[in-house]
Amino acid sequence: MNKIYLTPGPSELYFTVGDHVRSAMKLQIPSISHRSSQFTEIYSQAENELFNMLDLPSNWHVLFTSSATEIWERLIQNCVEKKAFHAINGEFSSRFASFSEKLDKEVIKHQVEPGEGIFVDQFPDMGDVEMIALTHNETSTGVMMREDEISKARALYPNALIVVDAVSSMPHPQFDYSKIDSVYFSVQKGMGLPAGLGVWLVNDRCIEKSEQLLAKGNSIGTYHSLPEMIEKALKKQTSETPNVLGIYLLANVLKDLNSRGIETIRRETNYKAAVLDHCIENHPVLSHFVKDPMLRSKTVIVADAGERSGEFIQKLEEFGFILGAGYSHFKNKHIRIANFPAHSKEQIELLADKLMEIS
Repeated sequence: MNKIYLTPGPSELYFTVGDHVRSAMKLQIPSISHRSSQFTEIYSQAENELFNMLDLPSNWHVLFTSSATEIWERLIQNCVEKKAFHAINGEFSSRFASFSEKLDKEVIKHQVEPGEGIFVDQFPDMGDVEMIALTHNETSTGVMMREDEISKARALYPNALIVVDAVSSMPHPQFDYSKIDSVYFSVQKGMGLPAGLGVWLVNDRCIEKSEQLLAKGNSIGTYHSLPEMIEKALKKQTSETPNVLGIYLLANVLKDLNSRGIETIRRETNYKAAVLDHCIENHPVLSHFVKDPMLRSKTVIVADAGERSGEFIQKLEEFGFILGAGYSHFKNKHIRIANFPAHSKEQIELLADKLMEIS
């Protein structure tokens, strides 16, 4: 029996990945130089497909890293001299804040209980803060920060860089990129690819900030400094030997997704989320962990199973469904269900039916 991975990352591979891997082997993609014209073509394709999918403004840039976790460190080193603000409502947003602390920045926090929403008008006075870190989709709890709420931060804090974690929601969100400065994600979730590649989207304001810090004599990293990475990116290259196969696969899967159309993907994602919402709302055991429907993630649905999460996960595995356990201290209470483009409507409908059979 082929398993269906509904874990929030790594997750199900997009159905065309196998074909692209075979093509990559035939073309010997893993062996090519990252300074070759062949690689610059691959980089350009991935970049162009991202610009088309997300409708990125011309003053944005695409950078590749080993993971989204690495991007946390790069953002703090390159964009913060003294003070950073972190909105926290789960384990991953909290961990990003801990990176700022470990890098000796003054950290202002706005922290709410897991599963509760983040609202900009509740932020404390933060003075001359340089970076505002927001999480669109808190993977640990399935709570979402609305896109229009994220956009509000620019008007209130025009001088700060607004950076957004979209690790487990991309490509579903429709951000106003004129109101934010950086977005980042990993490919093993919504892009349906093997792990090992982070995508860092930055605008010119981030680059200018890093150059200002460098001019002041601040340490902003070595070959992973933002100016160094941008210099290479403008040549469609990377600072070091990257995950060439991962970038090749990303470029081709993005092309496949764009052929479907991002609006179609968003509609299908919303439909599948509605199927799971209805199932949980009508289930005799399960309940939504995120109580406000407007704040529930469309891409990582989290259900409270009491003390029976292990039972649900085990029984669903018998049907070929691999679900995610709760995160951290919710490990034995929650089930987490990924809803990415790689998951079909039929798979989600069948999962909902099987969930209803467990009472």
